[in-house]
Amino acid sequence: MTIFGIALDSGFSGAVESDGDPARLIADAQEADRAGLDIVTVSDHPYHAGQLDAYATLGFVLGATTGVSGAVTVTNLPVRPAPALARTVSALSTLSGGRIKLGVGAGVFWDRIEAFGAERRTPAEAVRLLAESITLIRALTGGGEPMTFDGEFHHVTDLAPAAAPTPPIWTGSIGPASLAVTGRLADGWVPAAAQDWRSDLIARSRPVIDRAAAEAGRDPSAIATIYNVFGAISADSAPITRSTGEFGIAQLAGSVQSWIDELVVAVQEHDAAGFVFFPVVGTAAEKEASRQRWLHEVVPAVRAATKRD
Repeated sequence: MTIFGIALDSGFSGAVESDGDPARLIADAQEADRAGLDIVTVSDHPYHAGQLDAYATLGFVLGATTGVSGAVTVTNLPVRPAPALARTVSALSTLSGGRIKLGVGAGVFWDRIEAFGAERRTPAEAVRLLAESITLIRALTGGGEPMTFDGEFHHVTDLAPAAAPTPPIWTGSIGPASLAVTGRLADGWVPAAAQDWRSDLIARSRPVIDRAAAEAGRDPSAIATIYNVFGAISADSAPITRSTGEFGIAQLAGSVQSWIDELVVAVQEHDAAGFVFFPVVGTAAEKEASRQRWLHEVVPAVRAATKRD
């Protein structure tokens, strides 16, 4: 089943910082829920004073909805230690009836992370932190006997796992080493900088995941690729165009039908497993129009065109 979602504005979404509107955020989540979307997401940049805390926000969102799942894409592991994160996602899973996915990342904006009080990591350390965190979160979810873990970054003693099942774990891996961690340990991959299925980054990165999965005795096809898609959906007949925004964020623009055609190709020919739309291009009115077209026109049509019996 293809996953369809939308990003909520919690004050910072990828390359876009805003003042945030808590009431609007909850209303948008509820509308996504009513429209039958699979997931809503928030980002995790706690060093931005204007951003609502990602997991506090997610708790409110899940409490205000009934069917849609939630995820932080991706959790900032340097500021959220794995044992505490495992307890957080277990609680959210229990309270929401399992409506949670866990996105994790090893950190990008290191100057800001360090200013927030977390220790700066070298690239190699960050990759090891990613792998160790996934391993420990799996060990501390899904029930079982108390366990002791003596790792490089985390140390727990005689700690009982939470009963809630381990949620699907998605990474925001970028470099070859972290992509290999995704292949060995994760359930899904959210490509960096919203690169899409036709990009060079995907062409050179996905094979790294697949090789690592195969070497670990895993089925590479079981690791989903979920695309963040930044862009604008218009009412005209414009074809899809591609551009690059701030921080190298890929952006798509085009008509409803051109988006439908493009996403169908992504699913059928490029093995896309899901899409999370960021309506961040244009004026406020244009962003809202794009959001409505995504919810009520693009998603239903792509679902119908790619439905498998």
